[in-house]
Amino acid sequence: MAEIRNFTLNFGPQHPAAHGVLRLVLEMDGEVIQKADPHIGLLHRATEKLAETKPFNQSIGYMDRLDYVSMMCSEHAYVMAIEKLLGIEAPLRAQYIRVMFDEITRILNHLMWLGSHGLDIGAMTVFLYCFREREDLMDCYEAVSGTRMHATYYRPGGVYRDLPEQMPQFQPSPWRKDKELKRLNERRSGSLLDFIEDFTDRFPACVDEYETLLTDNRIWKQRTVGIGVVSPERALALGFTGPMLRGSGLAWDLRKKQPYDGYGKMDFDIPVGVNGDCYDRYLVRIEELRQSNRIIRQCVDWLRANPGPVMLADHKVTPPSREDMKGDMEALIHHFKLFTEGYTVPAGEAYAAVEAPKGEFGIWLVSDGANKPYRLKCRAPGFAHLAAMDEMVAGHMLADVVAVIGTMDIVFGEIDR
Repeated sequence: MAEIRNFTLNFGPQHPAAHGVLRLVLEMDGEVIQKADPHIGLLHRATEKLAETKPFNQSIGYMDRLDYVSMMCSEHAYVMAIEKLLGIEAPLRAQYIRVMFDEITRILNHLMWLGSHGLDIGAMTVFLYCFREREDLMDCYEAVSGTRMHATYYRPGGVYRDLPEQMPQFQPSPWRKDKELKRLNERRSGSLLDFIEDFTDRFPACVDEYETLLTDNRIWKQRTVGIGVVSPERALALGFTGPMLRGSGLAWDLRKKQPYDGYGKMDFDIPVGVNGDCYDRYLVRIEELRQSNRIIRQCVDWLRANPGPVMLADHKVTPPSREDMKGDMEALIHHFKLFTEGYTVPAGEAYAAVEAPKGEFGIWLVSDGANKPYRLKCRAPGFAHLAAMDEMVAGHMLADVVAVIGTMDIVFGEIDR
């Protein structure tokens, strides 16, 4: 007989967020994987190095571009690290706004994950459903920051501006009938809080729709049950965080264990899995969609009842109001100096971590007393998850690699940074 030997296969890019930057080198024995070696490259954004060349307040926008599916959560960690070094705290209203937008971001992230994971494994419709809801939440991003993705909305000392009293509306156009225009603008007749409240009312029914399509679908279960199993002990040893860790049965969530900003005042549950497979991680994220909806609703109710400042009045760190800046020369100079030169931060180091949608996202910041960081290091959750690729797919079939990449919810901006 001819000698039978393993062969090597180049696999990928496969996932929408691994657009050309993940090449898996798979060692195959027939269709069974013996070894998987992830090669990352062609992204090298040098975010950490770039941050060391810019004043503290000019790097907030770089954080959006790390995990570009959960933008404001990455900003949150960076802004909190600066606030720790400066010894300041955002006003209470700003903290609630941050919590609300962190959870909006979590829903945005999980919808992107669910849609693309479904598409990878062969479920087409769920992708279209998820993007229907994402559209509304992207409009919330746009309403507060003027942009649908890279918001740069969180600032040291609070948030850029208060929530708008009027939600932007669709404008008449030759391609849209009046009846359709009226239907589209029906939910946008009030403030941003009204719009978000309406979203929280109808979102649980949308999650039910996703579950109807997938949770008991036998093809979905065949592709995910028992695939990529990670025991709780191994998940801890590999440095897993977020749904990857909770899917293995460990109820670790920074929002509960180390509450930051307004999370200590929120009422929500931490979903955990039992078997640590792709299906359990799917169920954990689905339940997180419902819990995030609960938190957003609590924030909306509180923000309605409690007006107040959303930015510190300490103008060593925060710019003067737009109104002052437009009419007062000193305020204009102050604004210009603050955004070009920034502010000096006391020497020292700080680590701030948030429970980002993918896991623990942390920023370690070292200051030498200048207006730029001496050193900045990101702790990206996806990096540890990708490192476990070999262990998770060994012994599985080639088609299961797709399910494992999907369940990791990887975005490469934060991995190859």
